Amino acid sequence: MIIAGLTGGIATGKSTVSAILKECGASIIDADLIAHAVVKKGLEAYERIAAHFGTQILLPDGEINRPRLGNIVFNHPDEKEMLNQIVHPFVFEEMERQIREFERKNPASVVISDIPLLIESGMHKNFSEIILVYIPEYLQIQRLMIRDDLCATQANTRIRAQMPIEEKKRFATMIIDNSDSLENTRNQTIAVYQQLRR
Repeated sequence: MIIAGLTGGIATGKSTVSAILKECGASIIDADLIAHAVVKKGLEAYERIAAHFGTQILLPDGEINRPRLGNIVFNHPDEKEMLNQIVHPFVFEEMERQIREFERKNPASVVISDIPLLIESGMHKNFSEIILVYIPEYLQIQRLMIRDDLCATQANTRIRAQMPIEEKKRFATMIIDNSDSLENTRNQTIAVYQQLRR
């Protein structure tokens, strides 16, 4: 079984590449989906988040108000670190479970671990192959402003909260440049998948 890490920066198009890899036949482990699942009301991660951040980050139904929590952690690095310390162990545990399940079902499969903070969390050390979805920062800002309806200052703040995309290139073993057409990105992604299969 081949296990590769997939990462990028905010608004670089990682979800698009992940979807193409899935079409090619790869098994996808989505850290974002897992992170959403492990903080559901009543679970241990949820209880720890509510205890630390207080009721200000809860919706009327008791679930976590993601935009409000996101606003706090994007503007306060120490709070972001605290959130990561709470959530990451639960995410990693579920990812390991899914890897074991994929291996049991198909020992020859290509498994892609789609992890936004792959490098920042240090998890890149666990993978022999690191796929980076890349676009230049100026394009990141433009796309993020359009995608999330943000002003330039807000977009910059969110991008600055992550490791610079140029710095991430140093850790990548494969780079998919998503700054051109979707067809171009698709062709690069298929080539990466075929390389992993080999």
